[in-house]
Amino acid sequence: MSELRALSGQRILMFVDDIYEDLELWYPKLRLIEAGCEVVVAGPEAGRKYAGKNGYPCVSDAAIRDMDDQDFHGLVVPGGFMPDKLRRDARVLELVRAFADSQRLVAAICHGGWIPISAGVYRGVRVTGSLGIKDDLVNAGAIWEDAAVVVDRHFVSSRKPDDLPEFCQGMLKVLSGVSH
Repeated sequence: MSELRALSGQRILMFVDDIYEDLELWYPKLRLIEAGCEVVVAGPEAGRKYAGKNGYPCVSDAAIRDMDDQDFHGLVVPGGFMPDKLRRDARVLELVRAFADSQRLVAAICHGGWIPISAGVYRGVRVTGSLGIKDDLVNAGAIWEDAAVVVDRHFVSSRKPDDLPEFCQGMLKVLSGVSH
């Protein structure tokens, strides 16, 4: 119960675009809501239905271009093929840098790590991610660990959908101040 009180009123931003990994968006979104957070899912367009990699749809609450990092306590980046497209959006990268620079939650799972890589915020940070992007993470200056979850200060990362319970626990610890 103290966790719920601590997270009540916190706002979390999540990114979405077509071919997101369904579980990596929905599981954290629902877990964060359960913990008392308000989650805003932003995509390239507001109110548009985006198709998940496995066919589950998600309608965006807002457009990425309209998001102000100061309105949020943290950022969650699901995986799938979506991150490879969104990391080319300058506004996405600005938002990631703002969260990282202000030491607010930056959580990425699986291929979601591509976005913090492109934002240039992983140099010297202990992370994990899909084995498919391990070389990208290392080449970006991150310190690779093969673990279900890695929490380094305000950065939380996981490898795959099977790691979602640990990923969510890591996010909740950062948001509640336990990891600091």
